[in-house]
Amino acid sequence: MRARLVAALLAAPALLAAAPAPVTPAELSATVKTLASDAFGGRAPGTPGEAKTIAYLVARLKALGLTPAAPGGGWTQTVPMIHNITGAPRRLVLETGGRTIDLVPGRDVAPGTTRATDRIAFAHAPLVFVGYGVHAPERGWDDFKGVDLHGKVAVFLVNDPDYEAVRGEDAFGRFGGQAMTYYGRWTYKYEEAARQGAIGALIIHETGPAGYGWNVAGNSVGGTYALPVSGDEPQPVALQSWLSGPAAAALFKAAGQDLAALKRQARSAAFRPVPLGDVRLSADLPVRSERIESHNVLAKIAGTRAPGETLLFGAHWDAYGIGAPDAQGRTIRPGANDDALGVAALIALARAYKAGPPPQRTIGFGFWTAEERGLLGSEYYARHPAFPLATTVANLTIDILQTAGAARDVVLIGAGQDSLDTDLARAARAQGRTVTPDAKPERGLFYRADHFSLAKRGVPTLLLMGAGGGVDLVKGGRAAGDAWVTDYTAHCYHQTCDSWSAAWDLTGATQDVNLFYAVGRDLANSRAWPGWNAQSEFRATRAASAAERR
Repeated sequence: MRARLVAALLAAPALLAAAPAPVTPAELSATVKTLASDAFGGRAPGTPGEAKTIAYLVARLKALGLTPAAPGGGWTQTVPMIHNITGAPRRLVLETGGRTIDLVPGRDVAPGTTRATDRIAFAHAPLVFVGYGVHAPERGWDDFKGVDLHGKVAVFLVNDPDYEAVRGEDAFGRFGGQAMTYYGRWTYKYEEAARQGAIGALIIHETGPAGYGWNVAGNSVGGTYALPVSGDEPQPVALQSWLSGPAAAALFKAAGQDLAALKRQARSAAFRPVPLGDVRLSADLPVRSERIESHNVLAKIAGTRAPGETLLFGAHWDAYGIGAPDAQGRTIRPGANDDALGVAALIALARAYKAGPPPQRTIGFGFWTAEERGLLGSEYYARHPAFPLATTVANLTIDILQTAGAARDVVLIGAGQDSLDTDLARAARAQGRTVTPDAKPERGLFYRADHFSLAKRGVPTLLLMGAGGGVDLVKGGRAAGDAWVTDYTAHCYHQTCDSWSAAWDLTGATQDVNLFYAVGRDLANSRAWPGWNAQSEFRATRAASAAERR
């Protein structure tokens, strides 16, 4: 399948003329240097850093001559959120056989809640291992089997049932093989635990299937954010948390269970939830809960012939704010690459499009809040869109770009989903480059960026994410590209060292941004409607609104 996809991408016809390259490394670097400076305080939603960020973005867009595009005609879309910061636990223990095992935040767990509450409190809650915690009738899979989880804590494996499956096992190939589906994401597991009535949810962390180390999963800097729950939605679990590998080992040992054996059982469609003996979880943690308002920033360049049809670019402006000091005493998580660089790319694209001929279709720009907290800004926008989703031509999202130099290829996240793959291949060929599918689809990057909020509502999408891995650098090849990804993910992703550097080589990042410029230019000046491929889970959703597109 992978070989056929690569061959198809390489065989795509070249553009009639090479795409111009209007975006430069210097302008990207200058914008990132500002947004990732200490003055912006790590750009956390609802903080002074947000206010400064929003003012900066609006000023830049005004200066470029763009038009405000938020509902009501302004520059910003208000996004209501619940922001919780969980304090030091008064009690957070596993209890078994008359003894207790303390769970230490940061070392064993990263406890939080998205409920609007001032306290997480429950006592002696039974724990139930629910395997991968997947309820997918369309795939003939149900890990819950009707077992009552009310008042209990569900313990999950991360990723999908076929992540480690081998031929002959029920799960093999049923969830996309090594390519993570949405059922593998932590957000899905917490949501499903709530739907099943559980009081808490613990996800066992493993670096491989999670896609990042405990340094990321165990990081609770800034607390939790959530959109308010509507009347028809279940109340979130009282306690949600990752559980470190060593803590999970201690839990299953105390329960008299073999975790490795249970993992094998969880790859069977016949799996049933397994009570974890007499082990109980008691929790008592204070929560500072507040209702806050954050903001998306929305701008546009109006189309001349089809203004009601919109090509929407997106990037998230938020980062992780201020937290505990690192070994060097730094407290600000500046999010230079993730995703000030994506924001810089959108501003540069807006400048380039505004400087050129007016587009036939409208080009929109969405700068989202709270991506780091569960894609909340883009999710709110998708529920309350400024541009109708049925006539949104496509969404092109940028979230992390590699900073290690020129590349012979561009990594495509979510390869095989829609016809935009071919558009990207054409633009890449005009640069003398190729397209490489994500080297590690098991990390589920397709479900971890803001484009997903629009994709699941049927809007075709493209995602540029330099952390996808496998990039073939001009200097050093794929080995150097993989080394860059490994180093960034292990050491700087969501950490204080994700900072601007004069040593960055943004040649490759600029190549990628100019690919998006070319793809966007062609879509904005055509009558083409990108479509989902036959095997995509989003095809039916898009088809339902076909009558609204001419």
